[in-house]
Amino acid sequence: MSWLEIRDVSAAYGPVRALDGVSLSVAEGEIVALVGSNCAGKSTLMKTVMGVVRPERGSVTFAGASLLGLAVEAVVRRGVVLVPEGRGILASLTVRENLRLGAYHRRDARVATDLDQIAERFPVLARRLEQKAGSLSGGEQQMLALGRALMARPRLLLLDEPSLGLAPVVVASIFDIIASLAREGVTVLLVEQNAAEALRLAHRAYVLETGRVVLEGKASDLLQHERVREAYLGA
Repeated sequence: MSWLEIRDVSAAYGPVRALDGVSLSVAEGEIVALVGSNCAGKSTLMKTVMGVVRPERGSVTFAGASLLGLAVEAVVRRGVVLVPEGRGILASLTVRENLRLGAYHRRDARVATDLDQIAERFPVLARRLEQKAGSLSGGEQQMLALGRALMARPRLLLLDEPSLGLAPVVVASIFDIIASLAREGVTVLLVEQNAAEALRLAHRAYVLETGRVVLEGKASDLLQHERVREAYLGA
């Protein structure tokens, strides 16, 4: 069953067309990668799913229900959560305060328990709960952004360039965390310029160029595709 269905979505910023008839799907339990160069439309597609960008046409459904026209908070309540490019942490707040913001829409009694579980998953954050988020390293901030998203209890996690600006050893750790989340049942749509790592991690993938899907298929097949290797893998 397709968890996320995007069909014929087009969007523009004034005269600049960012998405042109994009269609893709993500099945429950999958990691799906979306690769492409800068300005290909990847982040715009994520923002369209979240309700930040309103498309000119097309449909976006999650678990059989339309997301179009919903406020961002309503999309999050449906179980769709975005970790944005640049992480979007609040530097002046503590690590604990940033994490609790991830659960701002929740009214259940398990928020404290989930906070303990996040601290267990990210020991480096557990040691810095009262530290200002802005004082963390880039890798630690990315872990905080992931932890904050998990506090929302996502069914679908949208990750926009999680490896951006990070050292290779930290990138490996972040991708290990993403793989573990998928094994635990979190569905992932991953936007990533590090195409090689994304394609090794994902089950399926799409290649987006100038707002259009130009290739799609099994990630392992695209990893060997001549066009992908030349354009994104430096081969």
